Amino acid sequence: MRVLLVDDQELVRAGFKMVLDAQPDIEVVGEAGDGAQALERLRSTRADVVLMDVRMPRMDGIETTRRIVSGAYPGPPKVIILTTFDLDEYAFAAIKAGAGGFLLKDAGPAQLIEAIRAVHSGDAVVAPSTTRRLLDRFAMHLPDAEQKAGGKLDALTEREREVLLLVARGLSNSEIAGRLYVSEATVKTHMGRILTKLGLRDRVQAVVFAYETGLVKSGQNSHLD
Repeated sequence: MRVLLVDDQELVRAGFKMVLDAQPDIEVVGEAGDGAQALERLRSTRADVVLMDVRMPRMDGIETTRRIVSGAYPGPPKVIILTTFDLDEYAFAAIKAGAGGFLLKDAGPAQLIEAIRAVHSGDAVVAPSTTRRLLDRFAMHLPDAEQKAGGKLDALTEREREVLLLVARGLSNSEIAGRLYVSEATVKTHMGRILTKLGLRDRVQAVVFAYETGLVKSGQNSHLD
């Protein structure tokens, strides 16, 4: 797995590089101090995953993420946003821009490595419940898309809607399988069809879609409903 590190603090990049280069299946292929430099690196360096800070000079992580996932770069690489609790609004904006997920900046080495491996394999970078908490907090920033996007739900079967609802409420594939008495492979198949039918990139975007369409309302609890 080829990783590009993007952070304006050299010491932070050095710490991440030391942790990641110690893994046999991960290679840090480049570094950048801001978003503009990251885009320049991606023109000449292939990366599978970009580990991206939010607040940087010249070009922040949100705009950089938007440009990376726009299709201008081969792949394109998946983006993991780094954030802190007091910057949740930036992480929310980054997910809307196309990031596959986000990590707290003080995440431990094991969490960082697990997240990179997860996004590389196509899974969510963070637990959907974390995304749900962000959406609960910033639901007022969501566009009023329920009327214009709600009709898309009609393309889903009853079971697919059920799976989407459980994903949006923060359940993992294994938990959904247990709830619906099906195999985890079946859940993954349903999830793939949901993404295809709705034209969504990944699981995190599916959670955002569920909130935008009103399938899940802000404030609903995940494992308690």
